[in-house]
Formats: sequence, structure tokens, C-alpha cells
Amino acid sequence: MIDIFSIILIVVGLILFETISSIDNAVINAEVLSTMSQKARRWFLIYGLFFAVFVIRGMLPWAIIWATNPSLGAIGALTATFSEDPKIKEVIEESSPFLLVGGGVFLIFLFFHWLFIEAKNYGLRGERFFHQHGVWFYAVVSILLTVIVWFSLKQHPFMAFGAVVGSTAFFITHGFKQNAEVHEKELMGGTSMSDWSKIMYLEVIDATFSIDGVIGAFAFTLSVPLILIGNGIGAFVVRELTISNIERVKRYIYLKNGAMYSIFFLGVIMILDSFNVHIPQWVSPVITISVIGYFFYKSRKCL
Repeated sequence: MIDIFSIILIVVGLILFETISSIDNAVINAEVLSTMSQKARRWFLIYGLFFAVFVIRGMLPWAIIWATNPSLGAIGALTATFSEDPKIKEVIEESSPFLLVGGGVFLIFLFFHWLFIEAKNYGLRGERFFHQHGVWFYAVVSILLTVIVWFSLKQHPFMAFGAVVGSTAFFITHGFKQNAEVHEKELMGGTSMSDWSKIMYLEVIDATFSIDGVIGAFAFTLSVPLILIGNGIGAFVVRELTISNIERVKRYIYLKNGAMYSIFFLGVIMILDSFNVHIPQWVSPVITISVIGYFFYKSRKCL
């Protein structure tokens, strides 16, 4: 069983990670909401929260655990990580490498895309250099995937498949995000789209952005209830930022950097863990809190 201190540390790390990694989502939400009626805004911010927390951030981690452990069944996948049954623990341990290597590849691809291609405020030395050589992104991630698949095949063929699934998931979600940016510009430029259509658009975008947080959450814990609690509270915080302090949040210019470096470290931890390198459970939340804390301090100095 997980002790109470570890549970608190994991939940705090999850809340912070979900909040910071969703800043871009909050900015999009705030800008689109500014073009909508008060009734539609209220519906999205209140009822849309239920969908964001319970349907997306609740169903997705549960579905992932269930997909990698079909023998557990639906209820078993939800409660497995709190079970004392040694058979259930064995099933989780045997399947976790497939999940962890796929999630790790997804997160590391996400980091390198940001480092090489995305526009950013340069927070550390070297970021400008990588950004100026963005064409190397595809070479770097292709070589990285080849190496991971090669070593995965020596462990188990399904691990190699998991790594490929992680890369596929990255490119699919990246495509949705690029499409979201195009539609956001259209919405802000004036459009005849109804408020309900905009709400549906925001829910789809929220679902796309939430994948980063859900996959990263598995670097903290395989417990679906803890992921639901941490990511759910984080989603609530993001909604609050959307309606109250989004302009102030945007002034903290290096928060995105903190989120992406956290994503990189979590991806590395997941891949190492999948290859049976034991990483204590406290490492992920401590690294996340430390990295984001550093970039928060760096941003605050610039205010």
C-alpha cells in the first residue's frame, strides 16, 4: 500500500503538472470564450468542467489501464492499484512496461517538438540554438524511436509495439493541436459559428490537450483514482485561471518552459522504468515541483 505522505506528494505533483501543462489550453479557452455570450460561457465553465474531469481525465487513464490489462475487467482496472491481491499486482507489473515505454516516447517527442520547432521565450542557454535548427527534430525523434524499439525488442515484442503506439499518439494529437490553432485564428477573426459549436470545439480541444497530462500522470503513479483526483483538481484550477487571472498567468513567460522540461524528465523516468530501472515514486513529483518552481521564480523576476 502507498503511505499517506506518498499519496499527498503524488497528488500535489499531479495537480501542478496538470495545471502548468494546460496553460496553452487555458489561453485558447479564454480567447474563444471572449467571443461567446454569458450563458454559453457559464455552461462551458460549469457543466463543461464535469466533462473535462470525469469523462476525459477519468475515463482515459482507466481505459489505458484496462487496455493494457484486459484480464482485469472494467472494475478491476479501476481498483487494481489499491488491491492487496498478489495475482493482480503481478498482472499490473507484467503489463506496465508496455504502458510506460509508450507514454515515455510520447512525452519525449512532445518535448523535442517544443525544443526544436515551437515558438518560445528562451529560458535556458541552448534553446535558441535548437530552435534555429528545427529541421533536426524529425531526425532526432526518428533515431530515438529506432534505438528504443531496438532495445525494446530484446525485452519483449509488445514493448516495441508500445513505443510505436506512443509515437503514433504524438503525431495524431499534434495534428489536432495544429488544426486547433488554425480554427482559433478563424474564431478570433470573426465567424458565424454558433456558441454551441464553439463549446463543442473547446471540449474537443480540451480532450486533445488533456492527453499530455493523462499520459504524464503515469510517471507519477499507475493508480487511476489518484490520477483522477490530481488531474481533476488541476482541471478545475485551469478553469478558474481561464475566467479570472489568465492575463496575469500569461505574464509568467517561462511557465511553458517549466512544463516542457518536466515532460522531458517524466518521459525519461517512464522509459527507464519500463526497462526495469527502479525509480522511487517520490522522484517524479519532486522533479516536477522543483523544475516548475524554478521557472516560476525565473518568470517572477521578469515581472
